[in-house]
Amino acid sequence: MTKHIFRSAIIIAAIAGLQSCGLNEQLGSTLTRKDADSVITVPLLLRGAYDNLQLPYQEFSNSWGLSQMSTDETLGPTRAGDWDDNGVWRSLHEHSWNADHAHIQATFTNLLTLQFSATNVLNFKPSNNEAAQARFLRAFSMFTVLDLWGQVPFRNPTDTLLNKPRVMKANEALDYIIAELTAIMPDLGARPATAAYVANQDAARFLLMKCYLNKGAFLNRAAPTFDAADMQKVITLADQIKGTGAYSLATDYFDNFARDNDVKSTENIFTQQNGPGLSTVRNGNATYGRWKFTLHYNQTPSGWNGFTTLSDFYNKFEASDRRRGGAYTGVTDTSGLLVGFLIGQQYDAHHNALKDRNGNPLIFTPEVQLKETNKATLEVTGIRVIKYPPDFYTSKKSTENNEASNDYVFFRYADVLLMKAEALLRTGDAGSALSLVNGIRTARGATTLGTLDLNALLDERGRELYWEGWRRQDLIRFGKFLQPWQLKPNDNPRNLLFPIPTSDLAVNTNLVQNPGY
Repeated sequence: MTKHIFRSAIIIAAIAGLQSCGLNEQLGSTLTRKDADSVITVPLLLRGAYDNLQLPYQEFSNSWGLSQMSTDETLGPTRAGDWDDNGVWRSLHEHSWNADHAHIQATFTNLLTLQFSATNVLNFKPSNNEAAQARFLRAFSMFTVLDLWGQVPFRNPTDTLLNKPRVMKANEALDYIIAELTAIMPDLGARPATAAYVANQDAARFLLMKCYLNKGAFLNRAAPTFDAADMQKVITLADQIKGTGAYSLATDYFDNFARDNDVKSTENIFTQQNGPGLSTVRNGNATYGRWKFTLHYNQTPSGWNGFTTLSDFYNKFEASDRRRGGAYTGVTDTSGLLVGFLIGQQYDAHHNALKDRNGNPLIFTPEVQLKETNKATLEVTGIRVIKYPPDFYTSKKSTENNEASNDYVFFRYADVLLMKAEALLRTGDAGSALSLVNGIRTARGATTLGTLDLNALLDERGRELYWEGWRRQDLIRFGKFLQPWQLKPNDNPRNLLFPIPTSDLAVNTNLVQNPGY
Protein backbone atom coordinates (compact mmCIF):
# COMPACT_ATOMS: atom_id res chain seq x y z
CA MET A 1 0.00 0.00 0.00
CA THR A 2 2.75 2.42 0.98
CA LYS A 3 4.64 1.69 -2.23
CA HIS A 4 1.59 2.55 -4.34
CA ILE A 5 1.01 5.80 -2.42
CA PHE A 6 4.65 6.79 -2.90
CA ARG A 7 4.60 6.03 -6.63
CA SER A 8 1.36 8.00 -7.04
CA ALA A 9 2.91 10.98 -5.32
CA ILE A 10 5.91 10.77 -7.64
CA ILE A 11 3.63 10.71 -10.67
CA ILE A 12 1.66 13.71 -9.43
CA ALA A 13 4.88 15.65 -8.73
CA ALA A 14 6.16 14.90 -12.21
CA ILE A 15 3.06 16.15 -14.01
CA ALA A 16 4.06 19.79 -13.39
CA GLY A 17 7.08 19.23 -15.60
CA LEU A 18 5.39 17.11 -18.25
CA GLN A 19 3.83 19.99 -20.16
CA SER A 20 7.29 21.39 -20.79
CA CYS A 21 8.04 18.27 -22.82
CA GLY A 22 4.90 18.45 -24.93
CA LEU A 23 3.24 15.50 -23.22
CA ASN A 24 0.16 17.28 -21.96
CA GLU A 25 -1.93 15.59 -24.64
CA GLN A 26 -1.14 12.20 -23.07
CA LEU A 27 -1.91 13.28 -19.54
CA GLY A 28 -5.57 14.18 -19.60
CA SER A 29 -8.45 12.85 -17.58
CA THR A 30 -7.88 9.33 -18.91
CA LEU A 31 -4.37 9.00 -17.44
CA THR A 32 -3.68 5.52 -16.07
CA ARG A 33 -0.75 4.37 -14.00
CA LYS A 34 0.45 2.33 -16.98
CA ASP A 35 0.38 5.49 -19.14
CA ALA A 36 2.27 7.43 -16.51
CA ASP A 37 4.92 4.74 -16.13
CA SER A 38 5.47 4.81 -19.88
CA VAL A 39 6.17 8.56 -20.07
CA ILE A 40 7.94 9.27 -16.78
CA THR A 41 11.69 9.08 -17.34
CA VAL A 42 14.69 10.33 -15.41
CA PRO A 43 15.37 13.20 -17.88
CA LEU A 44 11.72 14.23 -17.58
CA LEU A 45 11.80 14.20 -13.78
CA LEU A 46 15.12 16.04 -13.75
CA ARG A 47 13.74 18.67 -16.10
CA GLY A 48 10.77 19.07 -13.77
CA ALA A 49 13.17 19.63 -10.87
CA TYR A 50 14.98 22.36 -12.84
CA ASP A 51 11.60 23.91 -13.66
CA ASN A 52 10.87 24.00 -9.93
CA LEU A 53 13.74 26.46 -9.45
CA GLN A 54 11.55 29.16 -10.93
CA LEU A 55 8.96 29.86 -8.26
CA PRO A 56 11.18 29.94 -5.16
CA TYR A 57 13.99 31.91 -6.85
CA GLN A 58 12.82 33.78 -9.95
CA GLU A 59 9.35 34.73 -8.69
CA PHE A 60 9.90 38.09 -6.99
CA SER A 61 7.45 37.39 -4.15
CA ASN A 62 9.42 34.34 -2.97
CA SER A 63 13.02 34.10 -1.69
CA TRP A 64 14.05 37.21 -3.64
CA GLY A 65 11.34 39.25 -1.98
CA LEU A 66 12.18 37.92 1.48
CA SER A 67 15.91 38.46 0.96
CA GLN A 68 15.66 41.91 -0.67
CA MET A 69 12.58 43.66 0.71
CA SER A 70 13.82 43.00 4.24
CA THR A 71 17.00 45.02 3.57
CA ASP A 72 18.33 48.52 2.93
CA GLU A 73 18.41 47.90 -0.84
CA THR A 74 14.78 47.42 -1.79
CA LEU A 75 11.37 48.90 -1.04
CA GLY A 76 7.84 48.07 -2.17
CA PRO A 77 5.89 51.27 -1.47
CA THR A 78 2.12 51.37 -1.52
CA ARG A 79 1.01 53.99 -4.06
CA ALA A 80 -2.51 55.02 -3.05
CA GLY A 81 -4.31 51.70 -3.60
CA ASP A 82 -1.64 50.14 -5.79
CA TRP A 83 0.76 47.58 -4.32
CA ASP A 84 -0.99 47.47 -0.97
CA ASP A 85 -1.45 43.67 -1.11
CA ASN A 86 -2.57 43.62 2.53
CA GLY A 87 0.71 45.20 3.59
CA VAL A 88 2.97 42.26 2.66
CA TRP A 89 5.67 44.43 1.09
CA ARG A 90 5.64 47.07 3.83
CA SER A 91 5.88 44.46 6.58
CA LEU A 92 8.93 42.90 4.94
CA HIS A 93 10.81 46.19 4.89
CA GLU A 94 9.71 47.17 8.41
CA HIS A 95 10.43 43.68 9.79
CA SER A 96 6.88 43.44 11.12
CA TRP A 97 5.94 40.13 9.47
CA ASN A 98 4.22 37.22 11.24
CA ALA A 99 3.76 33.49 10.69
CA ASP A 100 0.78 34.03 8.38
CA HIS A 101 2.62 36.25 5.89
CA ALA A 102 1.58 35.10 2.41
CA HIS A 103 5.01 35.36 0.79
CA ILE A 104 6.75 33.60 3.67
CA GLN A 105 4.27 30.74 3.30
CA ALA A 106 4.66 30.54 -0.49
CA THR A 107 8.46 30.58 -0.34
CA PHE A 108 8.57 27.77 2.24
CA THR A 109 6.19 25.66 0.17
CA ASN A 110 7.96 26.22 -3.13
CA LEU A 111 11.43 25.50 -1.75
CA LEU A 112 10.21 22.22 -0.27
CA THR A 113 8.54 21.38 -3.58
CA LEU A 114 11.91 21.83 -5.27
CA GLN A 115 13.54 19.59 -2.69
CA PHE A 116 10.86 16.92 -3.19
CA SER A 117 11.04 16.96 -6.99
CA ALA A 118 14.84 16.69 -6.91
CA THR A 119 14.63 13.78 -4.48
CA ASN A 120 12.11 12.05 -6.77
CA VAL A 121 14.74 11.75 -9.47
CA LEU A 122 16.76 9.47 -7.21
CA ASN A 123 13.98 6.86 -7.15
CA PHE A 124 14.25 6.07 -10.87
CA LYS A 125 17.82 4.76 -11.26
CA PRO A 126 19.45 7.91 -12.64
CA SER A 127 22.97 7.89 -14.03
CA ASN A 128 25.71 9.17 -11.73
CA ASN A 129 25.62 12.57 -13.43
CA GLU A 130 21.80 12.79 -13.30
CA ALA A 131 21.82 11.85 -9.63
CA ALA A 132 24.51 14.45 -8.92
CA GLN A 133 22.45 17.17 -10.62
CA ALA A 134 19.36 16.23 -8.60
CA ARG A 135 21.34 16.17 -5.36
CA PHE A 136 22.78 19.59 -6.17
CA LEU A 137 19.30 21.05 -6.70
CA ARG A 138 18.16 19.49 -3.43
CA ALA A 139 21.19 20.91 -1.61
CA PHE A 140 20.52 24.37 -3.07
CA SER A 141 16.92 24.26 -1.84
CA MET A 142 18.01 23.05 1.59
CA PHE A 143 20.62 25.82 1.83
CA THR A 144 18.00 28.48 1.15
CA VAL A 145 15.57 27.00 3.68
CA LEU A 146 18.40 26.95 6.22
CA ASP A 147 19.28 30.55 5.41
CA LEU A 148 15.72 31.82 5.82
CA TRP A 149 14.36 29.60 8.62
CA GLY A 150 17.31 27.97 10.38
CA GLN A 151 15.81 24.47 10.21
CA VAL A 152 15.17 22.15 7.28
CA PRO A 153 12.40 19.55 6.81
CA PHE A 154 13.91 16.55 5.04
CA ARG A 155 12.79 13.21 3.64
CA ASN A 156 15.03 10.54 2.10
CA PRO A 157 13.90 8.93 -1.19
CA THR A 158 13.08 5.71 0.69
CA ASP A 159 11.07 7.41 3.45
CA THR A 160 7.36 6.65 3.41
CA LEU A 161 5.03 9.54 2.70
CA LEU A 162 2.85 8.35 5.57
CA ASN A 163 5.40 9.74 8.03
CA LYS A 164 6.05 13.42 8.59
CA PRO A 165 9.43 14.66 7.33
CA ARG A 166 12.07 14.85 10.00
CA VAL A 167 13.54 18.29 10.65
CA MET A 168 17.25 19.01 10.62
CA LYS A 169 18.58 21.65 12.97
CA ALA A 170 21.07 24.16 11.62
CA ASN A 171 24.27 22.24 12.37
CA GLU A 172 22.90 18.95 11.02
CA ALA A 173 21.52 20.56 7.87
CA LEU A 174 24.75 22.42 7.17
CA ASP A 175 26.85 19.28 7.66
CA TYR A 176 24.53 17.36 5.34
CA ILE A 177 24.64 20.01 2.59
CA ILE A 178 28.44 20.20 2.75
CA ALA A 179 28.76 16.40 2.63
CA GLU A 180 26.38 16.18 -0.34
CA LEU A 181 28.14 18.86 -2.36
CA THR A 182 31.52 17.28 -1.68
CA ALA A 183 30.30 13.79 -2.61
CA ILE A 184 28.70 14.75 -5.93
CA MET A 185 31.57 16.91 -7.19
CA PRO A 186 33.29 14.17 -9.27
CA ASP A 187 30.02 13.29 -11.04
CA LEU A 188 29.12 16.83 -12.09
CA GLY A 189 30.27 18.30 -15.39
CA ALA A 190 32.99 20.92 -15.60
CA ARG A 191 32.45 24.43 -16.90
CA PRO A 192 32.45 25.67 -19.62
CA ALA A 193 31.88 22.28 -21.29
CA THR A 194 28.73 22.08 -19.15
CA ALA A 195 26.28 24.91 -19.75
CA ALA A 196 25.74 27.36 -16.90
CA TYR A 197 22.08 26.33 -16.65
CA VAL A 198 23.09 22.75 -15.77
CA ALA A 199 24.37 21.91 -12.28
CA ASN A 200 28.15 21.80 -12.56
CA GLN A 201 31.30 21.45 -10.47
CA ASP A 202 31.84 25.19 -10.09
CA ALA A 203 28.23 25.66 -8.95
CA ALA A 204 28.87 23.07 -6.24
CA ARG A 205 32.11 24.80 -5.28
CA PHE A 206 30.31 28.16 -5.14
CA LEU A 207 27.58 26.79 -2.86
CA LEU A 208 30.22 25.20 -0.65
CA MET A 209 31.84 28.62 -0.35
CA LYS A 210 28.54 30.05 0.83
CA CYS A 211 28.23 27.23 3.39
CA TYR A 212 31.66 27.78 4.89
CA LEU A 213 31.44 31.58 4.79
CA ASN A 214 28.03 31.63 6.51
CA LYS A 215 28.64 28.71 8.88
CA GLY A 216 29.26 30.86 11.92
CA ALA A 217 26.24 33.04 11.13
CA PHE A 218 23.91 30.08 10.55
CA LEU A 219 24.93 28.57 13.89
CA ASN A 220 24.77 31.86 15.84
CA ARG A 221 23.05 34.66 13.97
CA ALA A 222 23.16 37.11 16.86
CA ALA A 223 26.96 36.84 17.16
CA PRO A 224 28.54 35.17 14.11
CA THR A 225 32.04 33.74 14.38
CA PHE A 226 34.45 32.87 11.58
CA ASP A 227 36.71 29.86 12.01
CA ALA A 228 40.06 30.22 10.26
CA ALA A 229 39.82 26.69 8.82
CA ASP A 230 36.43 27.49 7.27
CA MET A 231 37.79 30.70 5.78
CA GLN A 232 40.71 28.77 4.29
CA LYS A 233 38.23 26.40 2.63
CA VAL A 234 36.51 29.43 1.07
CA ILE A 235 39.87 30.61 -0.28
CA THR A 236 40.78 27.17 -1.63
CA LEU A 237 37.43 26.74 -3.38
CA ALA A 238 37.73 30.21 -4.92
CA ASP A 239 41.17 29.33 -6.25
CA GLN A 240 39.79 26.11 -7.74
CA ILE A 241 37.09 28.05 -9.58
CA LYS A 242 39.60 30.61 -10.81
CA GLY A 243 41.94 27.81 -11.80
CA THR A 244 39.49 26.45 -14.35
CA GLY A 245 40.22 29.51 -16.51
CA ALA A 246 36.55 29.64 -17.45
CA TYR A 247 35.75 33.07 -16.01
CA SER A 248 36.72 36.72 -16.12
CA LEU A 249 34.99 39.93 -15.11
CA ALA A 250 32.62 41.04 -17.86
CA THR A 251 33.61 43.98 -20.03
CA ASP A 252 30.06 45.31 -19.65
CA TYR A 253 28.54 44.55 -16.25
CA PHE A 254 25.00 44.27 -17.67
CA ASP A 255 26.02 41.58 -20.17
CA ASN A 256 25.70 39.18 -17.22
CA PHE A 257 21.95 39.78 -17.19
CA ALA A 258 21.11 40.51 -20.85
CA ARG A 259 18.76 38.57 -23.13
CA ASP A 260 21.80 36.76 -24.58
CA ASN A 261 23.70 36.44 -21.30
CA ASP A 262 24.20 32.74 -22.03
CA VAL A 263 26.58 33.91 -24.78
CA LYS A 264 27.85 37.28 -23.56
CA SER A 265 28.54 36.69 -19.88
CA THR A 266 32.03 35.65 -18.84
CA GLU A 267 30.97 35.49 -15.18
CA ASN A 268 27.87 33.35 -14.85
CA ILE A 269 28.46 30.05 -13.06
CA PHE A 270 24.92 28.78 -12.50
CA THR A 271 21.75 30.11 -14.12
CA GLN A 272 18.26 29.05 -15.11
CA GLN A 273 17.71 28.89 -18.85
CA ASN A 274 14.74 30.99 -19.99
CA GLY A 275 13.06 31.73 -23.28
CA PRO A 276 9.98 31.06 -25.39
CA GLY A 277 9.57 27.47 -26.44
CA LEU A 278 11.51 25.98 -23.52
CA SER A 279 8.42 25.30 -21.41
CA THR A 280 5.36 27.00 -20.00
CA VAL A 281 7.39 27.32 -16.80
CA ARG A 282 10.63 28.70 -18.26
CA ASN A 283 9.31 30.96 -21.02
CA GLY A 284 10.89 33.92 -19.23
CA ASN A 285 7.77 35.15 -17.46
CA ALA A 286 9.52 35.52 -14.11
CA THR A 287 12.56 37.32 -15.53
CA TYR A 288 10.20 39.59 -17.46
CA GLY A 289 8.78 40.61 -14.07
CA ARG A 290 12.19 41.94 -13.06
CA TRP A 291 11.68 45.08 -15.12
CA LYS A 292 7.89 45.13 -15.01
CA PHE A 293 7.72 45.47 -11.22
CA THR A 294 9.75 48.70 -11.17
CA LEU A 295 9.05 50.59 -14.42
CA HIS A 296 6.32 53.19 -14.82
CA TYR A 297 3.22 52.50 -16.90
CA ASN A 298 4.26 55.02 -19.58
CA GLN A 299 7.78 53.70 -20.12
CA THR A 300 8.79 51.23 -22.81
CA PRO A 301 8.37 48.49 -21.84
CA SER A 302 5.34 49.44 -19.79
CA GLY A 303 5.63 48.50 -16.13
CA TRP A 304 3.61 48.11 -12.97
CA ASN A 305 5.10 51.15 -11.17
CA GLY A 306 6.17 49.37 -8.02
CA PHE A 307 9.52 48.64 -6.44
CA THR A 308 12.38 51.06 -5.81
CA THR A 309 15.72 51.27 -4.13
CA LEU A 310 16.49 53.75 -1.35
CA SER A 311 18.52 56.94 -1.68
CA ASP A 312 20.98 55.95 1.08
CA PHE A 313 21.87 52.83 -0.88
CA TYR A 314 22.05 54.64 -4.23
CA ASN A 315 24.43 57.17 -2.71
CA LYS A 316 26.99 54.42 -2.05
CA PHE A 317 27.90 54.53 -5.77
CA GLU A 318 30.37 56.88 -7.41
CA ALA A 319 29.22 58.65 -10.57
CA SER A 320 31.86 56.80 -12.60
CA ASP A 321 30.77 53.37 -11.40
CA ARG A 322 29.25 51.63 -14.43
CA ARG A 323 27.20 49.40 -12.14
CA ARG A 324 25.13 52.50 -11.38
CA GLY A 325 23.86 52.27 -14.94
CA GLY A 326 23.55 54.08 -18.23
CA ALA A 327 22.79 53.31 -21.86
CA TYR A 328 22.74 49.70 -23.07
CA THR A 329 22.77 48.73 -26.74
CA GLY A 330 19.59 47.01 -27.86
CA VAL A 331 17.61 48.65 -25.05
CA THR A 332 18.34 52.38 -24.92
CA ASP A 333 18.44 52.81 -28.70
CA THR A 334 15.14 50.91 -28.97
CA SER A 335 13.18 52.50 -26.14
CA GLY A 336 15.14 55.31 -24.54
CA LEU A 337 15.32 53.21 -21.38
CA LEU A 338 18.56 53.16 -19.41
CA VAL A 339 19.73 50.22 -17.29
CA GLY A 340 20.87 50.21 -13.68
CA PHE A 341 19.40 52.92 -11.44
CA LEU A 342 16.79 55.24 -12.98
CA ILE A 343 16.61 58.68 -11.40
CA GLY A 344 15.43 62.03 -12.75
CA GLN A 345 13.58 62.75 -16.01
CA GLN A 346 12.83 59.69 -18.14
CA TYR A 347 12.84 59.76 -21.96
CA ASP A 348 11.63 57.75 -24.93
CA ALA A 349 13.76 56.50 -27.84
CA HIS A 350 13.58 59.92 -29.54
CA HIS A 351 14.65 61.68 -26.33
CA ASN A 352 11.20 63.12 -25.75
CA ALA A 353 10.51 63.70 -22.06
CA LEU A 354 8.00 61.18 -20.73
CA LYS A 355 5.05 62.10 -18.51
CA ASP A 356 3.13 60.26 -15.85
CA ARG A 357 -0.57 59.42 -16.20
CA ASN A 358 -1.54 62.84 -14.85
CA GLY A 359 0.50 64.65 -17.49
CA ASN A 360 3.28 65.62 -15.09
CA PRO A 361 6.95 65.09 -16.03
CA LEU A 362 8.05 61.54 -15.31
CA ILE A 363 10.89 62.44 -12.96
CA PHE A 364 11.89 59.68 -10.55
CA THR A 365 12.85 61.19 -7.21
CA PRO A 366 15.12 59.85 -4.47
CA GLU A 367 12.38 60.62 -1.93
CA VAL A 368 10.01 57.73 -1.25
CA GLN A 369 7.75 56.60 1.58
CA LEU A 370 6.30 53.26 2.58
CA LYS A 371 2.85 54.73 1.90
CA GLU A 372 2.58 57.27 -0.89
CA THR A 373 -0.61 59.35 -0.73
CA ASN A 374 0.21 62.57 -2.57
CA LYS A 375 -1.57 62.24 -5.92
CA ALA A 376 0.80 64.72 -7.55
CA THR A 377 3.92 62.63 -6.83
CA LEU A 378 2.91 59.08 -5.96
CA GLU A 379 3.71 57.76 -9.46
CA VAL A 380 7.27 59.14 -9.51
CA THR A 381 8.72 58.64 -6.04
CA GLY A 382 11.64 56.28 -5.66
CA ILE A 383 14.72 55.40 -7.72
CA ARG A 384 13.91 52.49 -10.04
CA VAL A 385 16.24 49.58 -10.75
CA ILE A 386 16.82 47.68 -14.02
CA LYS A 387 19.26 44.82 -13.37
CA TYR A 388 18.07 42.69 -16.30
CA PRO A 389 18.04 44.70 -19.56
CA PRO A 390 14.58 44.14 -21.12
CA ASP A 391 14.42 41.67 -23.99
CA PHE A 392 13.04 43.55 -27.01
CA TYR A 393 13.77 40.75 -29.48
CA THR A 394 11.83 37.81 -28.14
CA SER A 395 8.48 37.01 -29.70
CA LYS A 396 7.97 39.67 -32.37
CA LYS A 397 10.26 42.16 -30.61
CA SER A 398 7.74 42.75 -27.85
CA THR A 399 8.11 42.62 -24.10
CA GLU A 400 4.36 42.76 -23.60
CA ASN A 401 3.86 39.01 -24.01
CA ASN A 402 5.30 37.93 -20.65
CA GLU A 403 8.31 36.27 -22.27
CA ALA A 404 12.03 36.93 -22.12
CA SER A 405 15.25 35.14 -23.00
CA ASN A 406 17.37 36.51 -20.15
CA ASP A 407 18.68 33.51 -18.21
CA TYR A 408 18.22 34.04 -14.49
CA VAL A 409 21.52 34.35 -12.64
CA PHE A 410 22.07 32.45 -9.38
CA PHE A 411 25.89 32.40 -9.03
CA ARG A 412 28.50 34.76 -10.52
CA TYR A 413 32.31 34.85 -10.60
CA ALA A 414 32.45 38.36 -9.09
CA ASP A 415 30.84 36.93 -5.95
CA VAL A 416 33.55 34.24 -5.84
CA LEU A 417 36.18 36.99 -5.74
CA LEU A 418 34.29 38.94 -3.06
CA MET A 419 33.81 35.83 -0.90
CA LYS A 420 37.53 35.11 -1.16
CA ALA A 421 38.29 38.73 -0.23
CA GLU A 422 36.06 38.42 2.83
CA ALA A 423 37.73 35.19 3.93
CA LEU A 424 41.15 36.82 3.51
CA LEU A 425 40.07 39.90 5.44
CA ARG A 426 38.62 37.83 8.28
CA THR A 427 41.91 35.93 8.59
CA GLY A 428 44.09 39.04 8.66
CA ASP A 429 45.23 39.37 5.05
CA ALA A 430 43.73 42.78 4.32
CA GLY A 431 46.25 43.53 1.57
CA SER A 432 45.27 40.56 -0.61
CA ALA A 433 41.60 41.25 0.07
CA LEU A 434 42.02 44.89 -1.00
CA SER A 435 43.71 43.80 -4.24
CA LEU A 436 40.74 41.57 -5.15
CA VAL A 437 38.19 44.28 -4.38
CA ASN A 438 40.12 46.91 -6.33
CA GLY A 439 40.32 44.53 -9.30
CA ILE A 440 36.52 44.42 -9.36
CA ARG A 441 36.19 48.18 -8.87
CA THR A 442 38.61 48.90 -11.70
CA ALA A 443 36.67 46.61 -14.02
CA ARG A 444 33.48 48.49 -13.12
CA GLY A 445 34.92 51.97 -13.63
CA ALA A 446 35.07 52.87 -9.92
CA THR A 447 38.12 54.40 -8.26
CA THR A 448 40.34 52.11 -6.21
CA LEU A 449 40.15 52.01 -2.41
CA GLY A 450 43.16 52.86 -0.25
CA THR A 451 42.16 50.59 2.62
CA LEU A 452 39.60 47.87 3.25
CA ASP A 453 37.66 46.97 6.37
CA LEU A 454 34.50 44.92 6.90
CA ASN A 455 32.18 47.90 6.50
CA ALA A 456 33.79 48.83 3.18
CA LEU A 457 33.59 45.23 2.00
CA LEU A 458 29.88 44.99 2.86
CA ASP A 459 29.30 48.17 0.85
CA GLU A 460 31.21 46.70 -2.08
CA ARG A 461 29.15 43.51 -1.96
CA GLY A 462 26.07 45.72 -2.09
CA ARG A 463 27.33 47.64 -5.11
CA GLU A 464 28.36 44.53 -7.02
CA LEU A 465 25.45 42.23 -6.12
CA TYR A 466 22.54 44.63 -5.69
CA TRP A 467 19.09 43.10 -6.23
CA GLU A 468 20.56 39.60 -6.74
CA GLY A 469 19.07 38.17 -3.54
CA TRP A 470 22.13 38.05 -1.26
CA ARG A 471 21.66 41.26 0.76
CA ARG A 472 19.78 39.85 3.78
CA GLN A 473 22.29 37.03 4.19
CA ASP A 474 25.18 39.50 3.93
CA LEU A 475 23.71 41.91 6.47
CA ILE A 476 23.21 39.09 8.98
CA ARG A 477 26.75 37.77 8.47
CA PHE A 478 28.21 41.27 8.94
CA GLY A 479 26.08 41.90 12.06
CA LYS A 480 24.05 44.73 10.47
CA PHE A 481 20.61 43.23 9.87
CA LEU A 482 19.02 44.45 13.10
CA GLN A 483 20.30 48.01 12.79
CA PRO A 484 17.85 50.74 11.74
CA TRP A 485 18.05 52.03 8.19
CA GLN A 486 15.99 54.17 5.85
CA LEU A 487 12.28 53.60 6.60
CA LYS A 488 13.09 50.78 9.05
CA PRO A 489 13.18 51.40 12.84
CA ASN A 490 15.02 49.52 15.57
CA ASP A 491 14.53 45.80 15.34
CA ASN A 492 13.65 42.59 17.18
CA PRO A 493 16.27 39.79 17.31
CA ARG A 494 13.58 37.29 16.34
CA ASN A 495 13.75 38.70 12.81
CA LEU A 496 17.12 37.07 12.17
CA LEU A 497 14.94 34.12 11.18
CA PHE A 498 11.58 34.04 9.45
CA PRO A 499 8.70 32.29 11.22
CA ILE A 500 7.67 28.79 10.23
CA PRO A 501 4.30 29.28 8.48
CA THR A 502 1.34 28.45 10.71
CA SER A 503 -0.11 26.00 8.20
CA ASP A 504 3.16 24.02 8.06
CA LEU A 505 3.37 23.76 11.83
CA ALA A 506 -0.09 22.19 11.74
CA VAL A 507 0.81 19.45 9.26
CA ASN A 508 4.34 18.64 10.45
CA THR A 509 4.61 18.50 14.22
CA ASN A 510 8.37 17.89 13.92
CA LEU A 511 8.73 21.57 13.05
CA VAL A 512 9.27 23.96 15.96
CA GLN A 513 8.34 27.62 15.68
CA ASN A 514 11.35 29.93 15.70
CA PRO A 515 11.87 31.96 18.91
CA GLY A 516 9.84 35.13 19.31
CA TYR A 517 6.93 34.17 17.04
